[in-house]
Amino acid sequence: MIKGIIHAISDPQERVIHPDKKPGDRVDLTLRPKLLQEVIGQEQIKENLSILVQAAQQRGESLDHVLFYGPPGLGKTTLAHVLANEMGVNIKITAGPAVERTGDLVSVLTNLHAGDVLFIDEIHRLGRAVEEILYPAMEDFALDIIIGKGPSARSIRLKLPRFTVIGATTRLALVTAPLRARFGAVYRLNYYEPHSMEEIVRRAARLLGVEADNDGIKVIAGRARGTPRVALRLMRRARDFAEVRADGEINRTVAEDALNLLNVDALGLDDMDRRVLETIIKKYNGGPVGLSTISASISEEPDTIMDVVEPYLMQLGFLERTQQGRLATRLAYQHLGLTPPEKQSPQPNLFNS
Repeated sequence: MIKGIIHAISDPQERVIHPDKKPGDRVDLTLRPKLLQEVIGQEQIKENLSILVQAAQQRGESLDHVLFYGPPGLGKTTLAHVLANEMGVNIKITAGPAVERTGDLVSVLTNLHAGDVLFIDEIHRLGRAVEEILYPAMEDFALDIIIGKGPSARSIRLKLPRFTVIGATTRLALVTAPLRARFGAVYRLNYYEPHSMEEIVRRAARLLGVEADNDGIKVIAGRARGTPRVALRLMRRARDFAEVRADGEINRTVAEDALNLLNVDALGLDDMDRRVLETIIKKYNGGPVGLSTISASISEEPDTIMDVVEPYLMQLGFLERTQQGRLATRLAYQHLGLTPPEKQSPQPNLFNS
């Protein structure tokens, strides 16, 4: 049992505030908005999508291809479903890693009807051969298939109904330039504002039938790192705590006790975030210190620290990336209740040692 607990703590995917999907996250369709007017936050994107949908409906055409990118948990999949609902068409869902062979993609494309939406999650992970099939399908709505081998091989072109590809990725830089160029609309989803997060938590509480006052909602929203997926996860855990340890109602005290038990502090930092900051401050005098050194000090992979931990710490202004390494800011000292140094000296190197 102790090994299981240690594994859960050390595995970044097990963090309660990790934005990626977990096996325990049920897809509760009642919590997912159906129409654009039900979507909370991302106002500029909503306005652009509304124009896109209305223009397509007025012309009697399918939607132009759309690409959403940004950190995980911000609603890229939800927006794909919303667009399909707004257009009144079916949506077929797949993922980049799932489409291993060109035949898999051909099978999906030939089963689409006019106006249908094909949603490809993690589209940057599509194989190159699969992408080559997707190019003419997106641009000319046709499939070029080679039949036979050797001198008798011939190419045939299959016509496809006009459809819409909606792609989602957390790594826009890994989407190849030819594929990006075939999307008529590209939108970046940003972290949500505090008032939007509160509305998302309030809506979730209402749909889940949970009694929660404004103070309890603010506590949950404030610790969700600007990410709806995390907010909904924390809401469910707070509901469990309220049903078992309280009278079923989520107020400030109940919400704080529930999230403190999960080691999620007032700004949404968990154990791993604090370990990174404390390592930089206490072991290396606030930095600068290299990523590999931090990784070795806390026994975590460098990629995990760089991709999972650092973005939120930098967003809060707790961490700086410099040419010499990572540097903890005065805000980080204050949050941890430590006294910042008068002046941080640069790390010794060949030029200043």
